[in-house]
Amino acid sequence: MVTNVTNLSRSGLYDWMAQRVSAVVLAAYFIFLIGYLLVNPGMGYAQWHQLFANTGMRIFTLLALVALSAHAWVGMWTIATDYLTTMALGKSATVVRFLFQAVCGIAMFAYFVWGVQILWGI
Repeated sequence: MVTNVTNLSRSGLYDWMAQRVSAVVLAAYFIFLIGYLLVNPGMGYAQWHQLFANTGMRIFTLLALVALSAHAWVGMWTIATDYLTTMALGKSATVVRFLFQAVCGIAMFAYFVWGVQILWGI
C-alpha cells in the first residue's frame, strides 16, 4: 500500500491537474524563448540581459521555475510510488522510496533557490 505522506496534495486529480497546468506554463515559456531567439538572431549578452532585466520576464521566469518544481515533484512522486514498491524491493521499499523522494525534493529545492538567486541577482 502506498502512503500519501509525500504526495503534493493528497488528491490524484489535483496532482494530475497541477502537472497538466505546469506543463502548459512550461510550454508557453519555452515557446516564448524560442520565438524570441528566432526573432532576434545573433543576440548578444546585452540584449539577453535586457530581456531578463524586465520585471515581466522575471515574473514569467519565476512562474516557470515554480511550474518546473511542481511538475517535477508530481512526476517524481508518481515514479516513486509506481516503481519503488514492496513487490520490487521487498520490505525496504518504504525506506528506499522515502530516501529517493527526500533526495529529489532537496535537489529540486536547491535548484529552485539557485534559479531565484540567478534571476533576481541575490
